[in-house]
Amino acid sequence: MPVIAYIGIGSNVGDREANCRKAIELLAKAGRIVRISSLYRTEPVGYHEQDDFINAVAAVETDCAPDDLLRECHAIEDRLGRKRGLRWGPRTADLDILLYGSQVVNQPGLAIPHPRMSMRKFVLIPLVEIAPDAVNPQLNRTAAQLLDELNDRHIVMKCSERSGTP
Repeated sequence: MPVIAYIGIGSNVGDREANCRKAIELLAKAGRIVRISSLYRTEPVGYHEQDDFINAVAAVETDCAPDDLLRECHAIEDRLGRKRGLRWGPRTADLDILLYGSQVVNQPGLAIPHPRMSMRKFVLIPLVEIAPDAVNPQLNRTAAQLLDELNDRHIVMKCSERSGTP
């Protein structure tokens, strides 16, 4: 039975907007893209000596199991030239499963809901844009509630009006 999964997408190397758009296009292999947020320019978190990120969130209706969806996300990152190395470092593509329906998954290499999504404005702003009532099942809070409660001073600026359905 299909599930709506929310995928966070980011890039800060090369043509960042094109990388995000290509990642969204490739996500269609994992399921039907239902909604896409606008693109946002955001300051890097963790390692600051790098370019700003472009971030977005896509809602995907998928039949993929969570671990299969994670493999699809990693394959997209690899196809777009991601080099794994420095944690929170520069990357051509970064795809994270934020939510997978109302499921909670805790297994090696995969935690859903994403363990840091509730602390990141660059995740919550685009998520609230397309799904303000999406619930984090561990916290029993909607995306809109989490954003309202967040104390994150990082700058997040809309740079593209891509919101809506594909």
